[in-house]
Amino acid sequence: MTAKELILNGRAVLGIEFGSTRIKAVLIDENNSPVASGAYDWENSFSDNIWTYSLDEIYAGLKGSYASLKKNVQEQYGVTVKSFRAIGISGMMHGYMPFDKDENLLVPFRTWRNTITGEAASKLSDLFSFNIPQRWSIAHLYKAILSEEPHVKDITFFTTLAGFIHWKLTGKKVLGVGEASGMFPIDDNTRKFNIGMIEKFNALPEVQKFSWKLENILPEVLSAGENAGTLTKEGALLLDEDGDLEAGIPMCPPEGDAGTGMVATNSVGVRTGNVSAGTSVFAMIVLEKMLSKRYEEIDLVTTPAGDAVAMVHCNNCTSDINAWANLFKEFADTMGITLNMGDIFTALFKKSEEADADLGNILSYNYFSGEHITGFESGRPLLMREPDSNFSLANFMRVQLFTCFGALRTGLDILKRENVAIDKILGHGGFFKTPLVGQNVLSAVMDTPVSVMETAGEGGAWGIAVLASYMVNKDEKSLAEFLDSDVFASQKMITSTADDSLKQSFNDFMLRYTKGLKVERAAVEM
Repeated sequence: MTAKELILNGRAVLGIEFGSTRIKAVLIDENNSPVASGAYDWENSFSDNIWTYSLDEIYAGLKGSYASLKKNVQEQYGVTVKSFRAIGISGMMHGYMPFDKDENLLVPFRTWRNTITGEAASKLSDLFSFNIPQRWSIAHLYKAILSEEPHVKDITFFTTLAGFIHWKLTGKKVLGVGEASGMFPIDDNTRKFNIGMIEKFNALPEVQKFSWKLENILPEVLSAGENAGTLTKEGALLLDEDGDLEAGIPMCPPEGDAGTGMVATNSVGVRTGNVSAGTSVFAMIVLEKMLSKRYEEIDLVTTPAGDAVAMVHCNNCTSDINAWANLFKEFADTMGITLNMGDIFTALFKKSEEADADLGNILSYNYFSGEHITGFESGRPLLMREPDSNFSLANFMRVQLFTCFGALRTGLDILKRENVAIDKILGHGGFFKTPLVGQNVLSAVMDTPVSVMETAGEGGAWGIAVLASYMVNKDEKSLAEFLDSDVFASQKMITSTADDSLKQSFNDFMLRYTKGLKVERAAVEM
């Protein structure tokens, strides 16, 4: 079929991902190639010391991204979307959305960006002998318990952003195992929540005073390929206010951006890895064997199929670059020069390749929020230079690119000491849109070749669409087999390796980065 015929016959597959700054909708054909897309820009707010998005913003973003997709389909093919073969929903991992018996959200959505659960995360890590990062949903729940927040007694269900959207579209309280592994630890054998750890949590004296049990307020865990319900009439109207969309469409398990990133880069097999670089940055390595011990810097999560993954997650990546790019755009506007943001980013990234090896002795920290790997509960974006620094645009920009991976490198060094084997690394996300520049920087960071696929710009929305496609087209194939044979067999990929001078430049930068953290600390404490 042509793309138009595919859409008219309801055979295309839809994926929607709620990213930190953009909600993207992607429509794919029977070859899993994108044929249409839509987007809705949004931004988190910092309210009452909490990073959050309101329910109104979430609903507006869901409707807005879908409306944008419908418009794109109409413009390209002259048809109105009425049905799909399957739908998938993805979102930022972790966070905390608790609900009462009447389905009311009890406190504002607490996103992954919050670093307020240090005590709770530490106590749970000791209780489970398993690293519980501050971002995880269980850490947020336990923090609320320790703080004696009054809403806790009324909880009948809690979930993540992806789980919430899926619930509202289908009525099903479920999560994909990859997303679920950012709520609570997963049992390697059952690929469900770890029952032994649940029992330990329930046995805590401060938990026993509540009428609920943890297993009853967590969502059900499903693996890639399982059916996670169908779009209800109410869900169809929530998604498409025009009323054109039909109910009854099957939906795959909702996943997190880490899982969709693995899918979007064909990195679900053992000894493969990927790095997602956008508002946050994280590296995911599928493990051959478990690590020798628990590390606070390393999350243990899973692929959408349930295989163990070592995850190095950092809260901050491109937000500071975005802020500077907006400043340059404002300057251009002031001068009467019309520039679009894409051209600005491309020019700045390319200019960075002219930088001096020592980066002009400039140092920068991109900490819009806290960074647990380097020990910060809150952050301050900083730019530092000495009177004799070579403050050129090229040096300035390379520092901005390098600092995106400063905290990440700290965690990657742990995996290197653990002799974690990596056969290939793939990059995806907005950081890699300018050809070669971003992936060369990442290659210098990881001291390994880095590949970027032509679909890298589509990111997680394409990844969750592929997971929805897998659910209805898998036959007897595993997820890894499906990706190899049905999705990536004809994908074009560019691989590059940083030269020794770029690697040395980054290593020298890391020495200054580590030493300068005391300046960042002083800024936070002012």
